[in-house]
Amino acid sequence: MRTGSEPLTARSALRARFWLSVWGFLWSAAGAVAFGLTGHPGWTAAFGALLVIVTIDLSMIVHHIHQGPHYQPGKDVPPYEPVHGEGHPKPRPQARPRPRP
Repeated sequence: MRTGSEPLTARSALRARFWLSVWGFLWSAAGAVAFGLTGHPGWTAAFGALLVIVTIDLSMIVHHIHQGPHYQPGKDVPPYEPVHGEGHPKPRPQARPRPRP
């Protein structure tokens, strides 16, 4: 059921992001080494920059995983209510089902 607050309560699959980042880390490291050994400095720099970005992303993901279920909720953790403070929109009221004639 959609509540209208999905963008405020959206959560990320951190384990999937972790393994995709590991895959990107391996490929960018292999690419930097391969192009470095074959004498292509432009491609080596590009893959090296990508390696730095992937490493930063991977460290952030590991940090969020280590923070526990608040940042990596499982099926037993209910969705969080959005913050109703200044600058945050209030959720739309849910439509009530119409009575059948």
